[in-house]
Amino acid sequence: MEILKTLLFTLLIIAVSIALLAITVIIKKNGRFPNTHVGGNKAMRKRGIKCVQSQDKDARRDNPMRIKETSKKFN
Repeated sequence: MEILKTLLFTLLIIAVSIALLAITVIIKKNGRFPNTHVGGNKAMRKRGIKCVQSQDKDARRDNPMRIKETSKKFN
C-alpha cells in the first residue's frame, strides 16, 4: 500500500512539473517551446558557430578530396 502512495505522489509531482513547464505554451495563442539549439541562437549564428551535426555535414559536402560515389555496378 505504501508503494502505491509513493507511486501516486511521484506521478502527481511529474504532472505538476510538466504543467508548470508548459504554462506559457498553453496560455499563449501561438505558444511554442523555445528553440534551444545552437543554430536557433542569433548571437551564435553571427559568430559563425554551428552545431556539430551541421559542421560535420558541411565538412563532408565541401571536401575536395572525397571519393566520388557512383551508382554503376562493376562486373
